[in-house]
Amino acid sequence: MFTIHPYLKFALIALFLIGGTVMMLTLPWGYGLPFVIIGILLLVSYILLGTIQHAAKVMQGTQNYLEAEKWLNLTWKPEWLYVTNRAYYYMMKGTIAQGLGRTDEAEAMLTKAQSLNLPTDNEKAAVQLQLASIAIQRQKYNMAKIYLKNIKELNVTEPMLKDQIKQFDKAMAQQGQMKMAQQMGMIQKGGMPLNPRSKRRRPTGR
Repeated sequence: MFTIHPYLKFALIALFLIGGTVMMLTLPWGYGLPFVIIGILLLVSYILLGTIQHAAKVMQGTQNYLEAEKWLNLTWKPEWLYVTNRAYYYMMKGTIAQGLGRTDEAEAMLTKAQSLNLPTDNEKAAVQLQLASIAIQRQKYNMAKIYLKNIKELNVTEPMLKDQIKQFDKAMAQQGQMKMAQQMGMIQKGGMPLNPRSKRRRPTGR
């Protein structure tokens, strides 16, 4: 998809709005009106779409979270974004925050994204998976199970995302087996399995 670099868009907005206004004041107003209209359309596109596309392009191309965050922060009013773009904005903010270790911010942003109109099940599953990962970090295993259950109800089509969900599901199953084994006394606190056939040796007296 064709996108205009944010700085170029800012320059064009200023050029068309200021230049068109000057032309309307100094020449018959009809000469400057088309330029003003173009400037207004560019301004409206910036307000509704923000700088999300460019930030996403940077993140996909370089995986540089700080660089992507710099461009994303050029979005003036996230609450004014078109609803789908607003969901993408919060999704990207959450992904960047999680990548930079800002867990509280990541959870807040991803929760906002989840409450909005993400366009496909792939995006919905990606957000739920990230929230499940945060829940695991905070040892909220029941919450992680809820997220995983929600993910399984979605129609995920991206192969890489499907593999990530499969790996997370496997890790959750292993975690559940570990907790069950601990409850049954089959695993010591340090995580080493007990051998039921071995006899505990008494310490030798000195």
